[in-house]
Amino acid sequence: MKCIIVDDEPLAREAINMLIDETEDLHLLGTFNGAEPAGIFLKDNPNTVDLVFLDIQMPGINGIEFSNSFPKETLVVFTTAFSEFAVDSYEVDAVDYLIKPIRLERFQKAVEKARSYSKLVKIDHSFSNIETSTDDYLFVRAERKMFKLHFKDILFIQGLKDYVILHTENQKIITAMNIKTIQEQLPKNIFVRVSKSYIVNSLHINSLDNNTIYIKESEIPIGNIYRDYFFKEFVTKKMLGRF
Repeated sequence: MKCIIVDDEPLAREAINMLIDETEDLHLLGTFNGAEPAGIFLKDNPNTVDLVFLDIQMPGINGIEFSNSFPKETLVVFTTAFSEFAVDSYEVDAVDYLIKPIRLERFQKAVEKARSYSKLVKIDHSFSNIETSTDDYLFVRAERKMFKLHFKDILFIQGLKDYVILHTENQKIITAMNIKTIQEQLPKNIFVRVSKSYIVNSLHINSLDNNTIYIKESEIPIGNIYRDYFFKEFVTKKMLGRF
């Protein structure tokens, strides 16, 4: 994957550069100290950058605002020294966020996630949609096939650009639609929207805290505008203890 680094701190850029050197199949095209020079590079090199490692807190245009200008094919991994920005990063279509200082293992996990999403998005999904749904399952058209998915088997759903990715125990299915459309097809007593980019199956929640839901090995952020409803309807009514 071809990538760039955008961060106003020279030491942070160097640290991410070193992590890229330790990671297979990553090719660094350039490093930039802010949104303006990076934006010029993206404009002059259309359809070239697959992945951007993007700092959130920068002078001028911050990372979240800047990411809204990216083409839909360009994926984003946010990097930040402040954990409180993690939830904000998922209010846009981010693949992942990394807290500085970044460990190599965690960095490579984010890259692998970006790599798998990139492969999925490049598949021809021109005929992808939800064909039909019933009380127990739905049919999703993807990769020129029909996939039957029982609601109980869906762990969570992620919105990414103009697609949604349905995560089950054994597979990820991507289809071309927005997250609001698929939300309308799901039973509301089981599935709950927890951020701009995520819908979770409440039956599969293993644990949670005020900002994060844990399902299997996945960490799913709780968005600020969805938090009150989620805790009121899906947590407090069933809670036996207190945080």
